Amino acid sequence: MTSTFPRRIGLLALLLPVLFIAIQSQIPRAEAGLTVPSAPKRGVANPFARAGMWIWYIDSSNRGNLGSIIKQARRAKIGTLYIKSGDGTDAWSQFNKPVIRRFHKAGLKVCGWQYVYGRRPIAEAKISAAAKRRGADCFVIDAEAEYEGRYASADWYIRRLRALVGSRFPIGLSSFPYVNYHPGFPYSVFMGPGAATANVPQVYWHTIGDSVRASLEITWEQNSVYKRRIYPVGQTYENPGSRELLAFRRFMLNYGTAPSWWSWQETNSAEWSALSKRVARIPGYRAYAGHVTLKKGDRGDQVVWLQQHLIAAGYSMEPTGIFSNVTYRAVRKFQARRGLKADGVVGTRTWNYIMRVRPVRVRWSAAKRRSRSAGASASSAPLKAPLSAGLPMVRNELAGAKHP
Repeated sequence: MTSTFPRRIGLLALLLPVLFIAIQSQIPRAEAGLTVPSAPKRGVANPFARAGMWIWYIDSSNRGNLGSIIKQARRAKIGTLYIKSGDGTDAWSQFNKPVIRRFHKAGLKVCGWQYVYGRRPIAEAKISAAAKRRGADCFVIDAEAEYEGRYASADWYIRRLRALVGSRFPIGLSSFPYVNYHPGFPYSVFMGPGAATANVPQVYWHTIGDSVRASLEITWEQNSVYKRRIYPVGQTYENPGSRELLAFRRFMLNYGTAPSWWSWQETNSAEWSALSKRVARIPGYRAYAGHVTLKKGDRGDQVVWLQQHLIAAGYSMEPTGIFSNVTYRAVRKFQARRGLKADGVVGTRTWNYIMRVRPVRVRWSAAKRRSRSAGASASSAPLKAPLSAGLPMVRNELAGAKHP
């Protein structure tokens, strides 16, 4: 049977480049000095939004048998594998293109993760960026105790990493879930403007000593102000028990997010079974939606984050991390202008208004303060970290879960 279809295809092939050029001519060009990020690939689902499992050593996960790993992941409905791609300034050979291609062919997303220390942030960022070149769908920064107080290092690291992978590549921060225990940790840098796009806190309730419900509610209360979608990591290490794993999964349905699990090599058969079972939402439970309360005298990174928003809203102050009289007066003015109770206390309702403001991005890595770019008052003093950066951690709730 003859047809004109091939000729039509040939005509379309000639016309498409012309149409493309015509369409391109209607698109405004980027302003000078600005980088225009490439459009995201169509059909690529958010890798953080799938149930996931973390792999430290591939060789210790189902004895390194990739086919067996794929089968196990399918049984447990695991959609994303978080595989260690580096440690500090060392790249790990297990995170390579052939392995990633094999998992991709099986329909799995693959994300690299790296434990970072902050001593050589630029070198660490280069190792992190290598995960994308090897085919990673996302990357997770595992920053913990070593990054306490290191605002300049965090700033150097995240700026370099973004320059290498682009502005749209999915990056998550996986760290301490209880922000109030870590007043000197630079959450506001790792999850600030231009930084990580997802919050992947390690909610190891069994190790922390709290119930599943309490640990999740504390995590949401302490983390939600950073305005990043939360994808918690649950634990299968230390034998938390199938009941608790099932409870964690059920709460996640109520919260409308997907959990991942640490880690493959420490998950026993009973736990795999618990991850494979169908679960339902917890009836009558409403996901916790409150935000941490801050008041005069408080100190820590959450105060830094508050000040970044207040500066952006037009109030003159330094991002010190100390809820001083200057911050107190700014909060009261902010509240009064929005018809809120002007008591100077930043609770859930005030946060909801403050979070609508896009915060300034502080260049902690600058040798000297740039007041205009930081949004702070004029000064030439060094800006390496807020005053609160020197505060000690209250507790390392992840002790024993370190990923060397």
